[in-house]
This record gives sequence, structure tokens and C-alpha cells, in this order.
Amino acid sequence: MHYSIVPGGVLKGTIQVPGDKSISHRAIMLGALAEGSTLIRGFLPAEDCLGTLKAFQEMGVSISIDVSDPTQVHVQGVGLRGLKAPLASLDLGNSGTSIRLMAGLLAGQSFSVTLTGDESLQKRPMRRVIDPLKLMGAHIEDTDGKPPVTVHGEAQLKGITYALPIPSAQVKSAILLAGLLAEGKTTVIESAPTRDHTERLLTAFGYPISSHDKSVSLEGGHAFRGMEIQIPADISSAAFFMVGAAIAPDSNILLTGVGINGTRLGVIHILRAMGADIEIKNQRQYGAEPVADIAVRYSPLKGIEIPLEWVPLAIDEFPILFIAAACAKGKTLLRGAAELRVKETDRIATMVQGLERLGITASALPDGAIIEGGEFFGGEIDSHGDHRVAMAFSMAALRASGSIKIHHCEPVATSFPNFVAVASQAGLNIKEEK
Repeated sequence: MHYSIVPGGVLKGTIQVPGDKSISHRAIMLGALAEGSTLIRGFLPAEDCLGTLKAFQEMGVSISIDVSDPTQVHVQGVGLRGLKAPLASLDLGNSGTSIRLMAGLLAGQSFSVTLTGDESLQKRPMRRVIDPLKLMGAHIEDTDGKPPVTVHGEAQLKGITYALPIPSAQVKSAILLAGLLAEGKTTVIESAPTRDHTERLLTAFGYPISSHDKSVSLEGGHAFRGMEIQIPADISSAAFFMVGAAIAPDSNILLTGVGINGTRLGVIHILRAMGADIEIKNQRQYGAEPVADIAVRYSPLKGIEIPLEWVPLAIDEFPILFIAAACAKGKTLLRGAAELRVKETDRIATMVQGLERLGITASALPDGAIIEGGEFFGGEIDSHGDHRVAMAFSMAALRASGSIKIHHCEPVATSFPNFVAVASQAGLNIKEEK
């Protein structure tokens, strides 16, 4: 399946993007380990999150999706040690979040389970998670550091203090989830802040957790109760429309109910530094998470050197930020983003290659890229099956001189299943074709 986008267009109106993917995964996981019922509103019913949901169903958790509203999910928790061995391997599709967090969550259970996924997931690195889990006493087998991985149960985990070599919310969360079943205290130390949805949700569920400076700690063995969770709209999905409105003359949009967690605001910091006209309105709380409506109007952008401290706060948004840089006056320099090399694709290489195909001067660095602002031609782009790459180049058509065709767009369903419909309603001239 591919996207075909006619050049030009203006983004207008009020836009509602789907629920936050990171929080949706975690809400299912913690709801399953809680005692009692959890009601999740605003759940993202995309392939990645549905894969997590199905995995817990296969481990004996009763989970139901509201027939009239697929964003509303009921989870009947089984408690910290109530999961059951699945009958077969757990297939987590394309979701790196699922496989890494679940490696930690399952390390202290009473059974063994193999975690696997699609061809893309089987190329993703797992050692960064497996190594600290083994320090805790976990028994895990991998395939040359990649999935499939087999987590052998009946391990007696012990809490550790672990300094993350590279900032990673997934590694931090895997260690903390293992710590729920570990003896003693588990502490993770970060050199730079990463998204803290796991910590916020644990606190909301009533699990005692402490944060101090750059560390977060918890003691294992505490039970917690089910609750009602409202998930905000995903800022990673909103980012495509933020950049689209920022680069397309006369655009003016309002994105409603978007999560503005401080560990996810890198995209807004970067766009504002480039000159984007972004206003945050109507700030409020959805449980433990801050949300707001985000207004974006067209404004000429300028190239910048992206501050290193913002990079971990925008790691998932860089594909669309590459598009913003290509529309900016002057040069944009990104460093400190080697993590992009091990996403669904090598996002640095894939984005630079695509920009060059559309007439933009760009060069890849080991940990980032240099992008010269210019004019987009039309052309064909291979997304290499990366959902964020496909959606990013869709927005490039707003400033292109010719039509853009993007191949291998099926994985967009992993994070934003109604992207084409929402983008079309907003003013992008996009069609889905097979």
C-alpha cells in the first residue's frame, strides 16, 4: 500500500489525533498487574497497542474493548503474580516498546515465555534491556542480541542501582517493571531526562515510587488497585500536523487534548526555536498527565543547531522535524541522536535519502544529520516500512512542486490507523492506494 499526495494544500480547523501510544501500552500492562478493574479511556486501538492487549489476554487477563467505542478498554487485573503461561510465543508485531517493557515485566514471573515480532522487530537491539535485567538475576536468552528472546521464569530478582549508559525510557521502564517483583530497592539513574509515563502511571495506581534529581526508585512487592485512566492525544502524532501547519502558508490549526508531559516537549521547543508560531491553550490534567490544546499557525522557519538536551525529549519526532528543517531558511544541525539508527528503520539514513530524492541537500552523521533548507520537488519515497517516515514525507507535499508517492505505508496502522482520513479532513491532498 502506498500514499499518493498532490502538492500544495493548507491545513485548517480543529484536529483530534489518537491516544498516546506509549501510555496505552503502559496502561494495559499496569492494569493487568493491578488488583481489581481498570477502565482505560482514550486507548489507541492501533496494531502495536492491540498486540500488547492480545499478549496479556493470552496470559490469562480478561480484557474487553467497548463495542461502540474502541478507545475504551476494560481490564480485569490479576495482581503482580497472577499472570499465566501462554500456550505459545507472544507475537508483539512491530512494537519495540512492548517487547522491551515486557522483558522486564515478565522476568520475575513463575513461567517461561518467548517474545517475538515481525521482521522489523527482529532486527531491534535487546541487549540494552537484557544486560541490566541479568544483573537483577533474570534468565533471558536472545538471538545475537535481538528478538526472539526467551524470558525464563522462576528467577528470584534482586533490586539494583543502574545508571543508564544511553538515555532510554524503554530501558528505564523495563528495569522498573522488573523491580516490581524484585527483592529490595531498584534505582535507575539517568544522565538526561526521558519520558516518565511509567513513573506517573505507577504513582496514579498508588504504587510507592520516589524520584530525586536524576534517579527514580521503587521497592518491590507492593500491590496496587485498578483505576480509571484517561489517555491524552499523542504528541508524536500531533507533531505531523504541527509541522504541516508551520510550513504551509495560511495554515491555522488547533490540536485538542494533546499530552504536554515535560519529557515529551522537545518537538515544541525545537519548532519554537526555529520560529514556529505555537500557542499552548487550556492546560489541564488527565489524571497524572498534563494536557492542552495546541494552536499552530504558519510562520517562516529558520535553521538551528538543535540543543543536545532537547534530543531525548523529541526522539520519536525527528522524522517530521527533518521535514521542518528542509523548509527552513539556512542550515539545521542535529547531533546526539544515534538512537535514531535503531528504530523501525535507520531513521537518519532513511530520512536523508528521502530528502535527497526530493531535491533537498542533506548529509547523514553517525549521530544525526545536517539539512540545508530548500525547495521540495515531487518524487517517490520508500518509507522502508517505517510509519513515522511515511507520515513525515506526506506532510512534505504541502511545500512540494510535484506529487509525492510514498511506498510501504502499511505500518502507519501501528500508531495512527486513521491518519489518511484525519490528514484529508485537515486539508492534505492525500490518497491511500494499493
